[in-house]
Order: sequence, then structure tokens, then C-alpha cells
Amino acid sequence: MKQITATGQTVEEAVQSALEQLQTSRDLVEVNIIDEGKKGFFGFGSKPSIVKVSKVDTKAEDQEQEINSEPETKSEVKQETRDEPEINVAAKKMDQQEDAIKEAERYIEEIAEQMGAPVEVKTTVHGRDIHFELIGEKIALLIGKRGQTLNALQYLLHLTINRNTDQYYTAVLDAEGYRDRRKDTLETLASRLSEKALRTNEDVKLEPMPSYERKIIHTALQNNQQVETYSAGNEPKRYVVIRPSK
Repeated sequence: MKQITATGQTVEEAVQSALEQLQTSRDLVEVNIIDEGKKGFFGFGSKPSIVKVSKVDTKAEDQEQEINSEPETKSEVKQETRDEPEINVAAKKMDQQEDAIKEAERYIEEIAEQMGAPVEVKTTVHGRDIHFELIGEKIALLIGKRGQTLNALQYLLHLTINRNTDQYYTAVLDAEGYRDRRKDTLETLASRLSEKALRTNEDVKLEPMPSYERKIIHTALQNNQQVETYSAGNEPKRYVVIRPSK
């Protein structure tokens, strides 16, 4: 497994630097945050973010998939001897999940405190999806313009929760129901801009959005036979284009 350590002003910049050096994409690596860095004030006391990025061995994954695809009858014969190890593995995964959640909660509470917007964190788990709901008096500071601050915090939270676990989890960070309100706004926007695309007979480009917001746009218009949608550009400035159907 090829590894590289990279630095940047933010964790995201450090990860991007490592990806460029490894000449690979985000979905083909594992990211370990060594130091989250510190922004400082007016340049004083700042520390760079440091990450270790490991390139995933795709051949090993393929071999694992082949092993997992062995005939069912063979796995049934070994079931009795495997029961105890499987229980231990499940317990280990549960402990890792609990530790990861506690670390993530502490992390977001510390950031919120530093931003002058202390919060209470309520966490719910649905399989590998972990939902963090923030509640506080100054919640708008953590949401930011069009959710940009909340999206950035969610990205860091996602890296944090997957740092020391064998399982891959998806972290969703919400703030007093903002995500639902944002979803309604995006669906309304999708409808309005699809009408504009038809009226002008031209492609309409939306502002850059994170992947789950782009998915809301695609889903909102998937049954509209008069228009097509696709994503263009590179992260983190990837955006949706709505165009009249040909």
C-alpha cells in the first residue's frame, strides 16, 4: 500500500495535495488525519494540517471479493467454527463505532465552542449512516451562507469519524433542521430553473454544491421528461447543469 504524508492550510487542502502526488482520486485512498492544524488569528499561532494518505490496493480488494464469492455450501460447513470469531468481530466493530461517535461529538463541540457558538449534539445511527444534530442559540454561525460552513464542518466530521475504524461511515451534520429546509429550497430551485431551461432553450448551470445536494437536484427532476441533468466540474466546485431534452 503506497502512503504519503502531506500538509496544507486545511485538512481538505492537505488531502488534495496528497491525491495530486499519488496521482489518484479520493475514492481510491484512505485518509488518516495526523494533525488537524490551527487557523490562528491574523496569521499568528497557525499550524498546518497534516494527513497521511494511503492508496488502496485494488488487487487485494478484488481477491477479497473472489474469496467472498465462494460457494454457499462451503461456508455452511464452516459456520459452526466461525460463530465465535464473528461475534468477536461484531463486538469490535460496535466498540469502534461508539468510540468514533464520541470522538466526533467532542470534535464538533470543541469547534463550535471556538467559534463562539456552543452547541448540544444529538446523535442517531442508521446502519453506517450517522446523523449529528446541532442545537444552540447561535446556530446560524455554524450554518453559514447557504450552508457552506455546515458543509465544511460535515466534511471534517466525516474524516474524523472514519479515522480509526475498520468500517466506513457516512456522517451527516445538521443544525436544527437546516438540511430539510435546504432540501425544500433546492427542489423549488430545480423546478424554477428547469422552466428557465425550457423557456430559453439553453443549458442552465447551478452554483457549486456538495454531492448530496446535487443528488437532490437530480432526484427532483428525474421524472421530468422535458429536461436532463448532469454534473460537471471538479470537486469542490462541481455543479449541476439542467438542459432541455434532445
